[in-house]
Amino acid sequence: MHTNPDTTHPPALQLRSTTDGPWLYPQGHWGAAQLGVRGRWRQLQRQWQQLQQPQGHPPPGWDLTELEWLDHVGAQWLWHHWQGHWPQQLRATPAQRAMLERVQRFVTAPQPTPAGYYFGSLVEILGRLVLGMFDHLRGLVLLMGQLLLDALRLLRAPHKGPWRDFSGHLYQMGAKALPITALVGFLIGVVLAYLMALQLRQFGAEAFIVNILGISLIRELGPLLGAILVAGRSGSAITAQIGVMRVTEELDAMQVMGIAHGFRLVLPRAMALALAMPLVSLWTTLAALTGGIVAADLTMDISPAYFVQALPSAVEVSNLWLASVKSMVFGIWIALIGCHWGLRVQPNTQSLGAGTTASVVSAITMVIIVDAVFAIAFKDVGF
Repeated sequence: MHTNPDTTHPPALQLRSTTDGPWLYPQGHWGAAQLGVRGRWRQLQRQWQQLQQPQGHPPPGWDLTELEWLDHVGAQWLWHHWQGHWPQQLRATPAQRAMLERVQRFVTAPQPTPAGYYFGSLVEILGRLVLGMFDHLRGLVLLMGQLLLDALRLLRAPHKGPWRDFSGHLYQMGAKALPITALVGFLIGVVLAYLMALQLRQFGAEAFIVNILGISLIRELGPLLGAILVAGRSGSAITAQIGVMRVTEELDAMQVMGIAHGFRLVLPRAMALALAMPLVSLWTTLAALTGGIVAADLTMDISPAYFVQALPSAVEVSNLWLASVKSMVFGIWIALIGCHWGLRVQPNTQSLGAGTTASVVSAITMVIIVDAVFAIAFKDVGF
């Protein structure tokens, strides 16, 4: 085997019949430069398929002694077509055998094709999902218990509380969320008012748009929209922040220094969102009502003054209190879910991305579930 392929003969296969039976003779330069030529690999593949022996005939032997050049790429081609096993008959130089042995050592043998799905595998997948769900539920319950203990610790020694972290999170999760929530709330109010106007005008009931918009926005859509936006914005940020601390080993350093993760990471974020969410919800509701007032004035000639005057009698104050309590629960759950997924991040970027995605999806799902529970539990309040 030469060590300097100056003359580049293309790789080829030749089948010869001898007294020992059929033998395959690879010829030419079997290297990365030659096999990397466009179309060369496919051409060699077709040639190999044409030279394959029909079933029932003994497999041909391989004689590599006529090769002019062989490197690891050519050896990988041969090993792949040998299906990860040495051929029964092989003639090769010591250098060629050494290269093939290196390929055998570092190239994984092709795995058998797995069988199709069957009922048992589906049950196994379902069982894994259920067990994983219970594992996450257990983690959330433990996090809630730790949050309660940390809150009691804060009440016992308020001067030792993480107030600087709390104020920073309150600004980041509350104040900075006001522009996007106001924009979305305003547009939702406009859309709802236009859709309701088309229906109410058919029955001459334009005045009832105040009742419909008021109860739907103040009681349900305002808190729900604010919570979904905060879950996507702040929930993902919480998971990403704590996940990066895991990747950079800051969490391990905190544990070594005796700093509790719950007291310094979970508690300030939960407190910040519990306080910010009712305010964000009220802000979103006011923006949505403003959009509804503008749309009602343009489509049904209902003046803003009449809308503002009729709103207190159409919607009881208890709806506002219910929305505030519901928003506070939303905020605590968003913080807990974000911290839960952040603390479960493994020290790699792939786990960080997956944890952030799962955090947003879980938080939005939990917000909708909690909203449904509140709607059923307080169906007789505020109407």
